[in-house]
Amino acid sequence: MVDTAKEDTPGGDVHGGGVTGLREPEEDWAHRDRWEPGAHRSVGTGLTEIDGNRAHRARLGISQSPARNGVLLVVKALCFDETLKLETHRPDPEVGEGEVLVSVRLAGICATDLEIAKGYMGFRGVLGHEFVGTVLRGPRRWQGRRVVSEINCVCGRCEMCHRGLSNHCRRRTVIGIDGRDGAFAERIAVPERNLHGVPDALRDEQAVFVEPLAAAFQVIRQSPIEKRMRVSVVGSGRLGLLVAQVLQTTGCDLEVIGRNEMTLNFCERRGIRTTPLSEVRPRADKDVVVECSGSPDGLALAMRLLRPRGRIVLKSTYAGGAAVDLAPVVIHEFDVVGSRCGPFLDAINALACGQVDVESLISRQIPLDRGVEAFAMAADPRYIKILLKVNP
Repeated sequence: MVDTAKEDTPGGDVHGGGVTGLREPEEDWAHRDRWEPGAHRSVGTGLTEIDGNRAHRARLGISQSPARNGVLLVVKALCFDETLKLETHRPDPEVGEGEVLVSVRLAGICATDLEIAKGYMGFRGVLGHEFVGTVLRGPRRWQGRRVVSEINCVCGRCEMCHRGLSNHCRRRTVIGIDGRDGAFAERIAVPERNLHGVPDALRDEQAVFVEPLAAAFQVIRQSPIEKRMRVSVVGSGRLGLLVAQVLQTTGCDLEVIGRNEMTLNFCERRGIRTTPLSEVRPRADKDVVVECSGSPDGLALAMRLLRPRGRIVLKSTYAGGAAVDLAPVVIHEFDVVGSRCGPFLDAINALACGQVDVESLISRQIPLDRGVEAFAMAADPRYIKILLKVNP
């Protein structure tokens, strides 16, 4: 068992952690609800793989040197380029028009980061997209404020943006995943429009979970769940545990399937019924199955669990292809839905109300200097969530 209150740097007790009234927020970047300093609504690019982000900025017509007062600033950053390594003299982020500079306080390692280190998305640069930080440079209303950031950096001009589907912008880059450096660095530049202020009541150890918890809320945003429904979550990893807690708020007949005794015990303590993978006997009776296993085998199991005309929500991403028999999708008329990023405000509200427990998921907090070691721990099933302490 993991001592979740233990960390490898001073400070940081682990407390309980999330879900209030759910809503259907607009996805149009210019009209998103958000926490902002002094308000609840706002109308409204990273330690970089320099060449890649310069090219992106050139497309958008923005550019700014990372030098200040003639001095080239550098940062420490955890980077991937065929191998994972800590760089100690990486150029400071270029801050483009409409962007802010953020000092990263705490960042989380997730399954997507682990898959990128295996070749997923062909990404090269600074990893990391789950983080909380403090604005160093930007508009006055943001300076000195703690913030979290949405990960899709969009143009705001293409047809997808104008249709309210900015997360699928034709020209987007994605923090730490696609074309833009991420948050496993001392500083990161992000678009101002991506920011959400962190309420004072939330600790950093809660706020760092906003992005993955928002992804969990996307499940019930795309697939409204009723109390009478039978729902299974396949996979009891980091994301699966968040999805399960969000689904629990709906009152549905919920079951979590997994192979890790530690994470299944976490669910049981939360009053969520569990079934070890070795004991699963599919009956094709589930209304909805959320696939969070991170394995191609998870989809095959989901199809065996689902009733005819039921819905599968896919959350897993992984490197490499997989052969999957899709005949059951046709025969049983399954509805298959891909699910990705979600509503930050719902996640912030849930954390502020203490209805989702995230801090009990924290196994260790590791300094950025030991980032390579932290990645190895994150891949170890004896741990749940590994955080990187960057600028505590």
